[in-house]
Amino acid sequence: MPTVPFGPHQVHYQIVGEAGRPVITFLNGLTQNANLWAAYADHFVPRGYRVLAFDMLGQGRSSKPVIDIPLAAQADMLDHLLGELNIDKTHLASISFGGIVALDFAIRYGKRLHSLVAMSTFAELTPQLELLGAVMLQGLTDVGLPYLQSMLYPMNMSSAWIAANRERIPAMKRAGYIGNDGYAMQNLMESFVAFKPLTPDLHRIKVPTLILNGEFDFFTPRECHEVIRRHVANSRLVIVPRAYHAFTLEMPAVTMRQIEVFLDQVRVGTWQGDQSVWLASEDPAAAEPCLPVAGDWLRAVQPVARRAAPQAPKPARKPRAAKAASPTAQAIAKAPARRKAP
Repeated sequence: MPTVPFGPHQVHYQIVGEAGRPVITFLNGLTQNANLWAAYADHFVPRGYRVLAFDMLGQGRSSKPVIDIPLAAQADMLDHLLGELNIDKTHLASISFGGIVALDFAIRYGKRLHSLVAMSTFAELTPQLELLGAVMLQGLTDVGLPYLQSMLYPMNMSSAWIAANRERIPAMKRAGYIGNDGYAMQNLMESFVAFKPLTPDLHRIKVPTLILNGEFDFFTPRECHEVIRRHVANSRLVIVPRAYHAFTLEMPAVTMRQIEVFLDQVRVGTWQGDQSVWLASEDPAAAEPCLPVAGDWLRAVQPVARRAAPQAPKPARKPRAAKAASPTAQAIAKAPARRKAP
């Protein structure tokens, strides 16, 4: 189990792929661990990349201090890890809690990045997200980690995924209990519930930035990603149709296609960060990976422009019936014409 020291702590990491290749680093969500990126490593290593995944402080096999993990420490730790592994620059892909860390890293350590992928994340707490975070933290502290995980499955996944994996979910929850510590998790949650908004500094992110948001993500909805899109000039927002918060787990093929196309564009210099909005193809093998979105992308359902209702044609006028002639007129008509006097 490879680790590097970070102050008094140990950071667990996994890296695969040949040295000297460009590196993609993946950042976990709140209750995730480095193992969950194995499928992404299997996809990108044969395509010429090295893949680095690690457990942040308080996660997985890394140290789990129960106090004093400020959010900024996670970005500082990533900078330290890259230095220990002799990685000068990396592509950085992140989701949810890891997305906040990635945005902070891109703001303060942008020179270490080739590009940034921010998925299902936020730069500031909207009122709705603030209340959701408070409820989750209360559930963790008042009831416990099992309760928090029970909350997260229906919040993060679609009904179809839950129905297909219902029998596996209890075992997945138990793995979560083993790999996480309740007090360390509380510290992690407190670090982002009380963090200083990153929005005022988002303009400092200069690298190519792909923002991915699930169409039905009600945990970090479109308004959260819209803030990032508007403040990062070199960005594009891609909406993943029919996707929920954890689409990296539920739709890995679609997600990997979007990241791969983005990295290829960055590599050959064709990336256009124009703050435009796109819709990802639901078929990862489609010829067009995504199409531009027209209309108001902040709506869940796009309205159709209303056309003026055609007016019903007016009925043709019926010809007026000729009035019956009076008896006098009839007599005049029948009388022989009189000759004029010579």
